[in-house]
Amino acid sequence: MYPPKFDYHRASSVEEAIALRKEHDGKFMAGGHSLIPVMKLRLADPGCIVDIGRIDALRGVCPDGATVKIGALTTHASVHASDELPDALPEAAGWIGDPMVRNRGTVGGNVAHADPSSDLPTVLTALGATMKIAGDGGSREVAAADFFTGLFETAMGEDELLTEVSVPAKAAGTGTAYSKLFNPASRYAIVGAAVSVTMSNGTCSSATVAIGGLTPNAKRCGSVEAALAGKEMSEANIEAAANAVAADLGDDILSDIHASADYRKKMASVFVKRAITKAVGRA
Repeated sequence: MYPPKFDYHRASSVEEAIALRKEHDGKFMAGGHSLIPVMKLRLADPGCIVDIGRIDALRGVCPDGATVKIGALTTHASVHASDELPDALPEAAGWIGDPMVRNRGTVGGNVAHADPSSDLPTVLTALGATMKIAGDGGSREVAAADFFTGLFETAMGEDELLTEVSVPAKAAGTGTAYSKLFNPASRYAIVGAAVSVTMSNGTCSSATVAIGGLTPNAKRCGSVEAALAGKEMSEANIEAAANAVAADLGDDILSDIHASADYRKKMASVFVKRAITKAVGRA
């Protein structure tokens, strides 16, 4: 199906992109893997596209002391190939779509689209990532846990542009992991779980856990985190912590032809357990 007609403008800088979007009331486009499909389905008719795909300043994985900065135009393939990032992030990026999607799709486009079945929002929430957003009034930062607000909804305004994502650098004693039940056709997450665990003398000193795929947006799992903190990482303790995810899911569980809400809920603890086990092994 063909998309509706639209005007096209190519921006050479973040400032120009914001100005063009404001002038023409358009939509930003990076890799196009989120916007173009919804346009073809006539679910979006922006009238004007502002292409930010040639802004080189928004591209790359750059270590910066205790953090690693990821430009919004960095492709999933580049994230997957990076050895600078916490393991969960390259792991998740390698499971996105197929090689063509990973070579063209961008971190910023993926995150800004906020598809509930996407992998990166869940991982970034568990890692405690920070989103840098540019707008008319300058730049601001939003924690990943506050960035994803609902079904295809984020904390960004219509006139704002995601420019960078920052995540904690790898640290001794900390392991991260992502595990998912994926749709075999699309590879979208039916259930996805991301974990970051810090270990000390065989005991979990702190943990952050996030779940996605079965809820309208990626969310932190406070009950699982509390069940892990201060405990030895025995199989029994890991299983008990994973089972605690039921208290974090809420009542709004997604359901479709691929998996019912009840099935997704049952699978949540399974994949949380797998992610915790992998993260502990890496720590």
